[in-house]
Amino acid sequence: MPMTEKNATNPTTEPAVLHESVIGWFGEHARDLPWRRPDAGAWGVMVSEFMLQQTPVSRVLPVYEQWLARWPRPADLAAEAPGEAVRAWGRLGYPRRALRLHGAAVAITERHGGDVPADHGQLLSLPGIGEYTAAAVASFAYEQRHAVLDTNVRRVFARAVTGVQYPPTATTAAERRLARALLPEDEATAARWAAASMELGALVCTAKNEACLRCPIAAQCAWRLAGKPAHEGPARRGQTYAGTDRQVRGRLLAVLREATGSVPQSALDAVWHEPVQRARALDGLVADGLVEPLENGFYRLPQS
Repeated sequence: MPMTEKNATNPTTEPAVLHESVIGWFGEHARDLPWRRPDAGAWGVMVSEFMLQQTPVSRVLPVYEQWLARWPRPADLAAEAPGEAVRAWGRLGYPRRALRLHGAAVAITERHGGDVPADHGQLLSLPGIGEYTAAAVASFAYEQRHAVLDTNVRRVFARAVTGVQYPPTATTAAERRLARALLPEDEATAARWAAASMELGALVCTAKNEACLRCPIAAQCAWRLAGKPAHEGPARRGQTYAGTDRQVRGRLLAVLREATGSVPQSALDAVWHEPVQRARALDGLVADGLVEPLENGFYRLPQS
C-alpha cells in the first residue's frame, strides 16, 4: 500500500518490500507452535495470548498443553471455580491473568454461546481483554486486518522504520499510526504480517544481541543504516524478583495451589520470614481476588 499518515514511516522504507521480505522469512523460519496450528481454534489462540504476556514461550508451552487438554472450550473453564484456573496457572507468573481468562471464558459462554467472538468490538468488551489481545485474537484466529503491537513488533518497527534502538516504554499514538500505515490491505496478508513481524522480533531483532546478519530487512533497516545509534531515552531497567512482594506472593500462592482444601495461617507464615512483607503480600492477594479468606484464619483459592 502507499504510505499514508504522512511521514509516519521512514520514506526510504517501502511497506511492500518489508511485507514481502518479512513474510517470506516467516514462511521458512516460523516456529511450530501449537497455537499457530489450524486445530488450535480461536480459544487456543486466546489462551496463548493471555499466557504469553511477559512470559517466554518455553515456560508457556507445557502449561498451555495441560490447560487445553483440561479445558478445550471456554465453557469447560467457565464451569469450574476461578481458583482452579489459578491452580492450573502454576508458576507462569502474574496470576491475575488466570482470573481474567476465567472471566473471559464465563462471558464467552454467557454472551456468545461458548464461541470466541470474531468481532473485534465484542472481543474488546470481554473482561480482561485489552487493545492488544483483541487485535491479536481477531488477527491470528480470524485472519482480520488489525495492527497487533506487542513488545517485539514495536521494537522491529522502531528499528527498521523509525531508526531508534528501542520503542517508548508505553505504546504511543505515533506507534499506532505507524502500525496502521504499514498494514497490508488484504486481510489474510495483514494477519500473516502481524505474526511474521512478531516472530522477527522474538527470534532475530531481539532486545539484546540482535542478529542483523540473519535479518531479512537488514538492508532497509533505518537503525542499522544510521550506524545503530545508542538509545537516548530513560535507562531500561531489568525486572528484579528476589526479595520482592512478587516473590512472596508467589510462595503464598504455591502453598494454596498445592493444597486440596483450605490452609491455616500458620502454613502461609512458614514460607516467608518477614511478617510485615508477608502480611502485605497476602492482603494484596486477597484484594486481587486470588485468595479467599475464611473463618478462623484459614485461606483458600477463590471459589466464586
